[in-house]
Amino acid sequence: MPIRLTAAQKAAYEQDGFVAPIDIFSPEEAADIRAALEEAERRWPEGMAGANRNNAHYVLPVLDSVTHDSRILDAVEDVIGPDILVAGTTLFIKEPETRGFISWHQDARYIGLEPHDWVTGWLAISNVTEENGCMRMIPGSHRAPLAAHVDTYGEDNLLTRGQTVPDVDEDAAVAVPLKPGQLSLHHPRIVHGSGPNMSGERRIGFAMQSYIAPHVEQVIGRIWVQQARGTDKYGNHDTAPRPTGAMQPGDIRFRDEANDRLSDIFYAGSDRKGRY
Repeated sequence: MPIRLTAAQKAAYEQDGFVAPIDIFSPEEAADIRAALEEAERRWPEGMAGANRNNAHYVLPVLDSVTHDSRILDAVEDVIGPDILVAGTTLFIKEPETRGFISWHQDARYIGLEPHDWVTGWLAISNVTEENGCMRMIPGSHRAPLAAHVDTYGEDNLLTRGQTVPDVDEDAAVAVPLKPGQLSLHHPRIVHGSGPNMSGERRIGFAMQSYIAPHVEQVIGRIWVQQARGTDKYGNHDTAPRPTGAMQPGDIRFRDEANDRLSDIFYAGSDRKGRY
């Protein structure tokens, strides 16, 4: 029996490649998470911008706590089983009335984690609507092999390479709005993207990308992981520490090294790098 997901939610994930919304944090808890994050942005604006939004859970205890929250791990366990490693996180923030978007893509295309026994958790820290650029999914696309992508390096594209699956049937897309504190889970092969923020409010999402089973290997490079639940009898990855406080110098150095490794993976085979 599922732990956190209902039987219908688990079936939806298997059929469609995603499931949402999953109630995790109360509105009050979500407001506290947002307040802590935005306080960090005020205190360390450069440290929380651009590429530094990758692996922010290594430098902010509030995001570390979210990543390891038992309610999220219960939902993840329903998808990939009881042994869970955290392989990375990314803050996806769209400011009001901005053109930044995320093109149609599959997470597994450039991330190098094989086999695809992993899942991305995406937490809404703000209200997430169609107007402010919620994710859109192509149901069932995870059942096909990885699609060819084109690297666009588009100016407003928030992905590393602006990687894009061409000729997507957008009429088949399903919007995934979320309230603060709600979670979505999606499969590494599902085709998904999101539009710009046309509203007057910030859109703040925290992607735990990704939760992996311990037998999953990094076939492009090497990464650090944290043991979130269960055991790891494979030892495929280096072990990451948890933060000692907010934006501590040693933690920042570690995050930067982890992001350098991540950049080498994301841009493997490319002759240029983007902003993220």
